[in-house]
Order: sequence, then C-alpha cells, then structure tokens
Amino acid sequence: MSPAYQAIFWGFVSGGALVLGAAIGYLVRVPRQVVAAVMAFGSGVLISALAFELMEKAFQQAGLVPSVLGFLAGAILYALANRWLATRGARHRKRSGDQQPNEEGQSGSGTAIAIGALLDGIPESIAIGLSILHGGVVSIATVAAIFLSNLPEGLSSSAGMRKAGRSTTYVFGVWTAIAAACGLSSLVGYAAFDGLSPFILAATTALAGGAMLTMIVDTMIPEAFSVTHDWTGLIAVLGFLVSFTISQATG
Repeated sequence: MSPAYQAIFWGFVSGGALVLGAAIGYLVRVPRQVVAAVMAFGSGVLISALAFELMEKAFQQAGLVPSVLGFLAGAILYALANRWLATRGARHRKRSGDQQPNEEGQSGSGTAIAIGALLDGIPESIAIGLSILHGGVVSIATVAAIFLSNLPEGLSSSAGMRKAGRSTTYVFGVWTAIAAACGLSSLVGYAAFDGLSPFILAATTALAGGAMLTMIVDTMIPEAFSVTHDWTGLIAVLGFLVSFTISQATG
C-alpha cells in the first residue's frame, strides 16, 4: 500500500472509532460513570501518544526550537478556536449529561458543536499522516492511541446530543462526516508536508501535539473528572501505560 493510501486508510480507521462510539452512546444508555471512566482512560492514552510519538519525534528530527514553537502555536490556536466555539454553544460538546444546549436554547449550537468536533479531530488525523513522513510507515502506536481516545469521545458526545434532543440524522451525519474528514486530514498531513524541511515538519508535528494536549485538558478531562472525581488520575495513568506499552512494543 502506498504511503498516501496508508494515510487515508488509517485516518478513516481512527475516525471510524468516533462513529462506533457515537452509535454506542446514542443507541445504548451507557452509565455516565462508564463513559467518564473511558474518557479518563482515553485522556491518558493521548497524553502518552503526543509525548512519545509526536514531541519525541519532532525533537529528534529538528531539535528543541521547532518543537517548542510548534507546540505553543498548536496550543494557542486550539485555545482561541475553542474559546470562540464555546461562546456559540460548543463548550460542552464532549459531555454525556444534559449540559449540551439544544437549538431552542441556543440557536446555531448544533453547527458549533459539529465544528468543534471537527476541530478536535483534525490535529490527531494530521499526526497520523506526519507519522508516515517520519518513519516511512504509519505509527501503529499513534493510530491505536487516537482510536482508543476517539471511541469514548464519540460515545460521550453523542449521549449528550441525544439528551439535548438532537436527531439521529444529525448525530450520525456529524460523526460520519468527521470520520471522512479525518481520512482526508491524514492525507493532508502526509501529502502537504512531504519534501518540506525538517524544521517545518518537526514544528507541524509539535503543533499537532500542542493542540491535542490543550484539547485533552479543556474538553476530555473535565468530562471525566465531573463523574469519576478522585479516580480520574488513576484511570488516566492506566491509559497512559497502555499507550506507552504499545509505543515501545511497536517502536
């Protein structure tokens, strides 16, 4: 399989976890404790992936300066975009409870939530494409980490969408479109940066990592902690160790 096809395929695979999680969250009444625990686990998984699969490779490729600059840029860009979307009704897009607004409560919130979900998925998908540029083949650890984190994200968010009265068409339309966008974003991560300087490639890889960490802290951990409380850290550590083990076993 050519690298470009690898990027699309694995982007779709990781994005498909969102659709799978959405189906479970929308069609099955999963207890909030379970949703929150899985979200905490996914947070730990992603933190490990961005540390050992993104930042480490960015540093190895071009050193500290592009890694730091890219990481900060990703965090700032995500924080600004997330702040803007929060004022339009997407603040609680990953919440499984009744925090998500409906269209009657806040007009345009459905669009904001959809855009916010897309914003969350793009950095992760680009990271998959970039991993092919770093190693010639896709990083299985990166794909596994993103898949394991996307599953609870789709589950939690779709449960909240159901409680906000969103239609089945809206929920599955949003997540299917985002899964498709993940595949295309992964291709962009590979094709758009192929042949560019190590400095730019490293900075972009770190940018994806900075955006991912900001997303985890702003949207995933609050949902987990709101229910699991004192157990959140321990569950996240277990997720971190699973992702770290996969990274070391496949590296």
